[in-house]
Amino acid sequence: MSHNNYSERQNVAYFIIISCLYHFQHLRTIWSLPGSSGAILLDRPYFDDVSSRNVTAVVDETAILKCRVRNRANRTISWMRKRDLHILTSNTFTYTSDQRFSVDHPANSDDWNLKIEYAQRRDSGIYECQVNTEPKINMAFHLEVTDLIAAARARILGSHEVHVKKGSTISLACSVNVHASSVSWLHDSAVVDFDSARGGISLETEKTDTGTTSRLMLTRAAFRDSGNYTCQPAGAVSASVIVHVLNGEHPAAMQTSSAMPCPSPTTLIVVGILLLGSSYHSSASWRPCADHL
Repeated sequence: MSHNNYSERQNVAYFIIISCLYHFQHLRTIWSLPGSSGAILLDRPYFDDVSSRNVTAVVDETAILKCRVRNRANRTISWMRKRDLHILTSNTFTYTSDQRFSVDHPANSDDWNLKIEYAQRRDSGIYECQVNTEPKINMAFHLEVTDLIAAARARILGSHEVHVKKGSTISLACSVNVHASSVSWLHDSAVVDFDSARGGISLETEKTDTGTTSRLMLTRAAFRDSGNYTCQPAGAVSASVIVHVLNGEHPAAMQTSSAMPCPSPTTLIVVGILLLGSSYHSSASWRPCADHL
């Protein structure tokens, strides 16, 4: 091989290497996130859209619009009321004389939730959660404040405070007085679904003549399962229940088959499969409801 040919090939090789490095440098921060509509720059802020954008609240109760921003860095998070383009909040500062408005931002979290206390019908409308990137990004929420009688709302079936023994099955249910398009369950602020790392989860939602019923079952209860569980229907007021996972036996407080919401036959089959497939055998026995026998 001549010296000229060798130098030419060497230059081409250098060009290819440099081009690859250049493109890699620009592409390494771009990744298509699950559930996203396209590529998102991971080093730029983006909305983690896990909450319903259609929120219903009851007059004189507290309305909460949940906005979660990932990779915020030093950007400013603002809430704007669309009808008059009024900036209500900027980070944790409030820029309105109406003291019912505030931002709920737990320390070291990505949540910037707009809270409206003693909500009124006039508060209904569109609100935007904004991030001052270039260009600016925003996510719109529609709030509907309605009277108690007319409100579409969820209702927990059974007690609003449940005690279960460690290793047994947690069974929760709620009913919605409308045909909700979807019903989500939250454990504290985390979504509970089949993709949850916990495993052992059964979810069932069914439409009835009067509305919607949703059932959540968690096998092999552990102490980390204690906390607040929220039934969150799309376009309806949520309802919550507190779960306590206990180590000892407390017969008067324990969730039993007579006190717990009765699961459907499909749910019983699913839970049976989950229990049979587990290497851990619960010390609590499972008794199906009498009306399904």
